[in-house]
Amino acid sequence: MSGPEIVILTGAGVSAESGLGTFRDTDGIWAKFDPRDLATPEAFQRDPDRVLAFYNERRRQAAEAEPNDAHRALGRLHRALGDRLLLVTQNVDDLHECGGARALHMHGSLFIASCAACGTRRNWSGDITTAMACPACNARRLRPDVVWFGEMPQGLDVIYEALEGCRIFASIGTSGEVQPAASFVLFALAAGADCYDINIEAAYGRGFTHHLIGPATEQVPRWVDQILAEV
Repeated sequence: MSGPEIVILTGAGVSAESGLGTFRDTDGIWAKFDPRDLATPEAFQRDPDRVLAFYNERRRQAAEAEPNDAHRALGRLHRALGDRLLLVTQNVDDLHECGGARALHMHGSLFIASCAACGTRRNWSGDITTAMACPACNARRLRPDVVWFGEMPQGLDVIYEALEGCRIFASIGTSGEVQPAASFVLFALAAGADCYDINIEAAYGRGFTHHLIGPATEQVPRWVDQILAEV
């Protein structure tokens, strides 16, 4: 088989046990802040200082967080399978990488800065401010390379191609409310894949063939052990 045999999608629930907030829960980030004020290109155009301050704080929090047992288990799976696994994350932290895995960040990364003027991207660990000039074009339009509302997720061609050929798909710690990621299971099912929902509560009605319910730090290591015993 060419391409990945296993595709995994992760969401904020994987990083929640490392102390990073989720988004759509009743006490999540978007319950406390209006995304229209902080997570759109229009918000950045209107008040870049406020938007950058919000993401600077999130970057500092992410930098202080440690990978948990779910991240480390997925790192173990990645080391065992290599290119036979595609790990896709909606998270903008770097905890998968810290846990030993390589992830496709479909919603971008807090640890990459991009220039809104010329599109140059580079690794970034500190704060971003409106006083900073882009090293490539000198415009003062640096922003976090995260996907805001109204922008296109990254890597979709790679993801859909992998889903069309995978034999196992797992959705871990994601609400299943945000498109296009919410529909990935449908593409996997159409390919005949075995589909696992690993979550704090079941994603009923979405076609998964297996539901593993409980904290990611408990369920993911068990599931990884199961997969490694089968491959």
